[in-house]
Amino acid sequence: MTSMNQGNRPATTGQGHANALHRQVPGTTTTVGMVPKFVPTLNEDDAIVQARLLKALADPTRLRILSLLSRHEGEVCVFEIVESFTLEQPTISHHLRILRDAGLVDCRKKGLWAYYYVRREALGRARDVIEGLT
Repeated sequence: MTSMNQGNRPATTGQGHANALHRQVPGTTTTVGMVPKFVPTLNEDDAIVQARLLKALADPTRLRILSLLSRHEGEVCVFEIVESFTLEQPTISHHLRILRDAGLVDCRKKGLWAYYYVRREALGRARDVIEGLT
């Protein structure tokens, strides 16, 4: 018995090869199982996390913010970050949020101000992702 499987997703029926992809024969209701020649070693969830990290790095303003923060051993007040750029505070906050969501920077609040710092281990993860592609 063949299973109807949408697209190129792996079959879940347990029949045949675990990496078999089931595709419908054009013009019929018949499906055939095919084992792909190449299988990615990176699963989809890891790819999403790694893409978010690399996407955060792929913006000139965010790279400049990281450069500014990296030059300082401690924390830099968001006010000082804003005054270092010609961009408005909401734009800088947007970029900082993307960097935080990617795990590249973090912040600590003191009163009304947020103080940002680079998470060095995250930069190491980015390096590992890039080196894993070579």
